[in-house]
Amino acid sequence: MSADVDTIAAIATAPGGGAIGIVRVSGPGAAAIAKAITRRTLQPRHAHFAQFHDYGSNEIIDAGLVLLLPGPGSYSGEDMVEFQAHGSGPVLEALLAASLAAGARQARPGEFTERAFLNGRLDLAQAEAVADLIAAGSRQSARAALASLRGVFSDRVAAVNTELIAQRTLLEACLDFPDEDTGALEELAARLAQLHGELAGLRAAAGQGRVLNDGLDVAIIGAPNVGKSTLLNRLAGFDRAIVSELPGTTRDTVEQPITLDGIELRLIDTAGLRDSGNVIEQEGIRRSHAALERAALVLVVDESGAAREGNGAIATRDPEAIGVDPAQIIYVHNKIDLDAAAPGRVKRSGSQHVRVSALTGAGMDGLHDAMREAAGLAPGETEFSARRRHLDGLDRAMRSISAALNTLAGGGDHELVAEDLRQAHQALGELTGRFTSEDLLGEIFAGFCIGK
Repeated sequence: MSADVDTIAAIATAPGGGAIGIVRVSGPGAAAIAKAITRRTLQPRHAHFAQFHDYGSNEIIDAGLVLLLPGPGSYSGEDMVEFQAHGSGPVLEALLAASLAAGARQARPGEFTERAFLNGRLDLAQAEAVADLIAAGSRQSARAALASLRGVFSDRVAAVNTELIAQRTLLEACLDFPDEDTGALEELAARLAQLHGELAGLRAAAGQGRVLNDGLDVAIIGAPNVGKSTLLNRLAGFDRAIVSELPGTTRDTVEQPITLDGIELRLIDTAGLRDSGNVIEQEGIRRSHAALERAALVLVVDESGAAREGNGAIATRDPEAIGVDPAQIIYVHNKIDLDAAAPGRVKRSGSQHVRVSALTGAGMDGLHDAMREAAGLAPGETEFSARRRHLDGLDRAMRSISAALNTLAGGGDHELVAEDLRQAHQALGELTGRFTSEDLLGEIFAGFCIGK
């Protein structure tokens, strides 16, 4: 960053009362602001107990700890100060006001972490992991975000990128000496194929990281009165939705988050799908179809007896009618308690079929297993957290390498291969911020809380 960058300040702790609250200052004027507020010279990297004074007066705001952390070894890579006061809102606001009066300006959301990125303390994927760690909703997602913050994802991207640079160098040698033995091109193709496989493995791990980070929408659909609301209540562990023997009880979508293996699943109980002249029920059915469009998993519920008899009257039995990949559909054959059918799970035509009793809980373990499989969750710990843009970047890199392999196999222009590899390099560089735009940075850091 340039030497004329300004000094920023913000309250770094969440709103509301607490035992301790923190006001954070970063920039070239941080040490001077600390001296003006504490009226003393601070020793770097030591905790000092001091009184905090209002700027320009002798009024004491509070007393607490203050730390001076010189750059570049601080979080932001700049000189930083942290005032640790009592967590009263008015106290922290007064301390922030004193910092602003002494020469700082109010920090934007995520600006401390943005400066850490710009000063080389974090790459872009690590910076995003800071926000993911703050927002983590489970111990598993927190561990995955911490792994990304420590550089696990970035290191794997860097390893692939290093190999890609080597292949670009090899190709440039082939372009410079086209009359040399074609064995170099064969070696290039083999190494690119291996690189594509490594990217595919990284993409699979990132896909799991993204699911852990963002969660999944799960739509529960089916004809009226097949037990959709009972199933939602069973999955949620309490009576979230109204259950009635009258068809069409659910007129609106009912949403309930649950956690499965640390993954947040947002269950969406929908209105029964049928032809209806009732205007309110029609609106509920319309919302059911809208829920389908955003769902990553679909639980299609019918009655076990009707399913066993091959009753095809329910339109939702056809994946094409649902408009969802069969692998994302789980057919839940409910009410096995009424016909003495045994719980079970099988896979047919790309979709899973599970026999359960939502009323008694029989077969629910099999449904949980089916949901794990349909969500693509591998056994064991997720390696790192990831975001949608990470998956998009990996997909772009894989497409570019595939295009390069196809051109090589077809004896095409090697200049086209070079361009494909350049685009793959660009896509990977964007993941960690080596190549990025100001618009992307603004979008990413705007999602942070103020003070981080």
